[in-house]
Amino acid sequence: MWRRRLAGLLQVPCQRGGGTCRRSPGLPWDRRTVLAAAARWHHTAPESLKCAWQLHGDHLELRYANTLMRFNFVWLRDHCRSASCYNAKTNQRSLDTASVDLGIKPKAVRVDEATLFLTWPDGHVTRYGLEWLVKNSYEGQKQQVMHPRMLWNADIYRQAQVPSVDCRSFLETDEGLKEFLQNFLLYGIAFVENVTPTKEDTEILAERISLIRETIYGRMWYFTSDFSRGDTAYTKLALDRHTDTTYFQEPCGIQVFHCLKHEGTGGRTLLVDGFYAAEQVLRRAPEQFELLSKVPLKHEYVENVGGCHNHMIGVGPVLNVYPWNNELYLIRYNNYDRAVINTVPYDVVHRWYAAHRTLTAELRRPENELWVKLKPGKALFVDNWRILHGREAFTGYRQLCGCYLTRDDVLNTARLLGLQA
Repeated sequence: MWRRRLAGLLQVPCQRGGGTCRRSPGLPWDRRTVLAAAARWHHTAPESLKCAWQLHGDHLELRYANTLMRFNFVWLRDHCRSASCYNAKTNQRSLDTASVDLGIKPKAVRVDEATLFLTWPDGHVTRYGLEWLVKNSYEGQKQQVMHPRMLWNADIYRQAQVPSVDCRSFLETDEGLKEFLQNFLLYGIAFVENVTPTKEDTEILAERISLIRETIYGRMWYFTSDFSRGDTAYTKLALDRHTDTTYFQEPCGIQVFHCLKHEGTGGRTLLVDGFYAAEQVLRRAPEQFELLSKVPLKHEYVENVGGCHNHMIGVGPVLNVYPWNNELYLIRYNNYDRAVINTVPYDVVHRWYAAHRTLTAELRRPENELWVKLKPGKALFVDNWRILHGREAFTGYRQLCGCYLTRDDVLNTARLLGLQA
């Protein structure tokens, strides 16, 4: 979904010399290309196109499972999974990569229906499963997504009727935990019902899926409008949509909210799928999406309240994408904490503001806003790398507790349960 598919040209080198082939008069280009290439491809069986390969000066070209792949020879030697090169018990490399000759080239190549065999100059043999190569090739990765997701606006989410998970099932069964994590990975938010409304029980809930990330706000925090911290969140004012800890070099991955008490009015929680909004920008203004993914900004948190003295700075673009497949994995959006823009040259600043305005307009569309009234017993988990949250102003006494979770540990728990994460 996030991948921008760029059309490329497959250049076929001449069989003689190092230049490019000229088109033969009267011979269609596609037919000439096929005839020239066919003479150099080696097939696993006569007339078989399931798998074919050919050697070049510094790489092996392999066609398998409808994927054309190119593997550098050093890469192939470095990723050998033989017992002398790779410890299968620890899943760690034993081979010293720096010892591999940068000019290495296999002296023999053989491919059967399922395996690639390479014999190196010193006689060492490397074996690769063809399916493994497809999965781990650059070309294969470009066709994959790291984290499958369901992008949503308010209607899409409501129509999906994503169920909450009961606290007992969440804590005591793998099935309940897996259902919760599947919902969380797909939608970026998930709820647990029937939680005892105390900080201690909320902590037990959080520790079921992750280590708790201790920050300048502590391990588990209480959240009231007592002005105890130098942050607008510790007031009764409305908060516009934002992601948290943008001023950390690595923003916190997951945030847990549990409303323990509210004696008053208002205070609904706002949730917006930032990836859904970014997808709309990509479709309508791809050049602005690219600008938001390339321009680095500083976010800053300066606090001198009571005994709390902090000065945090985080740097990164608003949209963060994997470079090999352009999959969005992190949005860093907080207008409250964005620092002075001094990392952008003057001739880019205005275009950045225009792109930021486009994204903000998408984030503020009413149809993208999911409003939720948090109540005692219902805990909310939010993917802080994807979902923006906010709140409406409120009256009376309102107390929340919560914490931040380490993203790596949440994804680790999901993978151990067989989920793609």
